[in-house]
Amino acid sequence: MQVEVRSDKPVAEATQAMVAAAVESGLKRHADRLTRAEVHLKNVGGEGPAKPFDCRIEVRPAGRDPVFASHEAGELEQAAKGAAEKLDRLLASLFGKLDAAKGGTSASGEPT
Repeated sequence: MQVEVRSDKPVAEATQAMVAAAVESGLKRHADRLTRAEVHLKNVGGEGPAKPFDCRIEVRPAGRDPVFASHEAGELEQAAKGAAEKLDRLLASLFGKLDAAKGGTSASGEPT
């Protein structure tokens, strides 16, 4: 899986690498089913002491439409981890539904 990090303002390479690592770590169980992840970072709080950041992650599952999630936090790494966690849950649900065997037994034990 290729991870691309973009920002509305210049971000240090070390910070980009840290965000990319957080995203890769958060999505590692789905990495073989994803072709690319685009991370968009944005400072939504201005220059004040809180400086909240927004992280939006868009992933492209192989052969499927893009899926995205976002998270806002006080630090870039927290925002990236939060968005990756949300996306991990979303992908687990998506892939779980795709992998579910059709024609299995119902809750009553009858074949479907």
